[in-house]
Amino acid sequence: MNPAALTEKAPDAFRVKFETSKGDFVVEVTRAWAPNGADRFYNLAKNGYYDGVRFFRVLRAPKPFMAQFGIHGDPAVSAVWRGATIPDDAVKGSNTRGAVTFATAGPNTRTTQIFINYGDNSFLDGKGFSPFAKVVEGMDIVEKFYSDYGEGAPRGGGPDQGRLQNEGNAYLEASFPKLDYIKKVSVQKGEAKKAAEQKPAEKKVEAKP
Repeated sequence: MNPAALTEKAPDAFRVKFETSKGDFVVEVTRAWAPNGADRFYNLAKNGYYDGVRFFRVLRAPKPFMAQFGIHGDPAVSAVWRGATIPDDAVKGSNTRGAVTFATAGPNTRTTQIFINYGDNSFLDGKGFSPFAKVVEGMDIVEKFYSDYGEGAPRGGGPDQGRLQNEGNAYLEASFPKLDYIKKVSVQKGEAKKAAEQKPAEKKVEAKP
């Protein structure tokens, strides 16, 4: 799975079905919201990258926050993608409940990690987190993902991202066996309806100059 070869332009709008250990959910992508993010997600989803991936950071307390995933279960694959960053997109949508967004460690650092917003996290809008999709079916499934492990190390007792990168799913299966996971991801052709005509939710927080 070579990042340099997976650069196909995404359709203007498309849906992706996630089959998970808790059930199925569907996200609808609108490329105009975040073209670089949509293209990267399309290529990853189309080529099976997320199959077998764990929801390793699921935060619901003290208030609903997010479910994060995207570190591959095979350390060799993770190593290849770790440096495959994409340019930032302008933030056109808002990180409200059901919005799907790439995680970032700073400017132009997005790779494969994604989170689904559990609540109104519009404070993230001004920090450069640009939603590219929305959960349109099965948000109740997303909200059932196991969350008792809490925040990841070192701030909490949950999974350590460094170890996950280096050891893969074997680390999670041994130390965090209750995590929910993705069984299969599939791009659904012809089911985007009128997503391209929809406008993202207005931002409540503007980026500071």
